[in-house]
Amino acid sequence: MGLNREQPSAIRVEIGELVLDGFRVDAGRVSAAFERELTRLMEKHGVPLAESGPLTLDALSGLPPLPAGLSARRLGQELARAVHEGLSGHGEVTR
Repeated sequence: MGLNREQPSAIRVEIGELVLDGFRVDAGRVSAAFERELTRLMEKHGVPLAESGPLTLDALSGLPPLPAGLSARRLGQELARAVHEGLSGHGEVTR
């Protein structure tokens, strides 16, 4: 006999706004890279804060600062990693 944990059939993340102060990059390219990387991370690692059921967060803060000289692709990837870290229980969550 083993433990049968059902995996969610879908994970939906809606981000109302990402504020990029001090960056001179194409927002569309940042957004596309962010979405690809966050999807990859969630598929690989899940969303630990939501393991016990649906989760709604008002804000996620306390994430690490990012260097201003990043390319749009790299900035999107790093933002996704920071957000996933927050969804993994690191950072400050407002519910």
